[in-house]
Amino acid sequence: MDRLDNTIRPYAWGSTTAIAALLGTEPTGEPQAEMWMGAHPGAPSRTGRGTLVEVIDADPQGELGAAAVVKFGPRLPFLLKILAAGAPLSLQVHPNLAQAKEGYADEENRGIPVDAGHRNYKDANHKPELICALTEFDGLCGFRDPSQTADLLAGLEVDSLKPYVDLLRAHPEEAALREVLTAVLSADREDMARTVTETATACARLGGDYAPYADIAQHYPGDPGVIAAMLLNRVRLQPGEALFLGAGIPHAYLNGLGVEIMANSDNVLRCGLTPKHVDVPELLRVVRFEATGPGVLRPEAAADGEEVYDTPIDEFRLSRYVLPEGTPARDLTLPTPQILLCTAGSIRTGDIELAPGQSVFVPANEKAEVSGPGTVFRATVVV
Repeated sequence: MDRLDNTIRPYAWGSTTAIAALLGTEPTGEPQAEMWMGAHPGAPSRTGRGTLVEVIDADPQGELGAAAVVKFGPRLPFLLKILAAGAPLSLQVHPNLAQAKEGYADEENRGIPVDAGHRNYKDANHKPELICALTEFDGLCGFRDPSQTADLLAGLEVDSLKPYVDLLRAHPEEAALREVLTAVLSADREDMARTVTETATACARLGGDYAPYADIAQHYPGDPGVIAAMLLNRVRLQPGEALFLGAGIPHAYLNGLGVEIMANSDNVLRCGLTPKHVDVPELLRVVRFEATGPGVLRPEAAADGEEVYDTPIDEFRLSRYVLPEGTPARDLTLPTPQILLCTAGSIRTGDIELAPGQSVFVPANEKAEVSGPGTVFRATVVV
């Protein structure tokens, strides 16, 4: 197995302290948003044998296992991250597999460079994802019931919000959500900026359930995404709880530290809370306009102390082991590739000691025993 040396991405929304605290290092004073573990070409993990991309390319079947190569091709199909949000991320959705393939082919045919700012589809893959909280973790996930959102907006007593309140109360669920999101994102920018400013002032005055939106507006003054955010469920995860985010579900992370795993894709369609490109027509094609609960996941007990976060996705499977001191070593050997990530205590696997934030790549069929005391997350695939 290979100890991983991982890249930390300094996105502006990242916490300046959370990843450093996990790693036991001094903060740099700069944002540290994500630490990537995997074989994404943008920032592949490094090993003593080269980057993880180079290691897998040299022997796909040996590293990934025959069944995984047959099902997913000669690549690691997931990306594991530690995510540390110190400010709200962009409000966004991800396409399903058919939409991603269609969108990618269309933009390729139109000759739009992959690195163009207005490009939507960087690849032809979907991007389902799972976030598991290591600390209290705040986010937005899925549309709230339109009638509840109407009451929330009405309570602000902002005149320019009244048409949205009327739409949310008068139309069937799907039509109401579609019409309001379309209206918000298509409105005159100056008019919408005034609405957002009035809304933020009212939210700050009222506090309580409105307080998070005042905070969002401080980070993104005048952004239509502030109003779009009010259409969504607010959720606070406790450590160990998780959210699964499938295709078409609008979401945003607001604050907290977590372990995130996703299909190895970079396809994001933004709804707001960002200076980046927002393609409203394409976004509306991808969003699922249905009210859903946030669907908080808690790990389910499996064999030998494993706790599994059950999702309908084969590209990744995330689980964890909480290993008390003195318990026998657990055999984690699998015919599929694995990344093991320590998040607490001290984990030993083979002759490698892992402190919090450290990880290893375990090739398919390689012997993998772990012992504590500590907590280790296990990322693999379903074949």
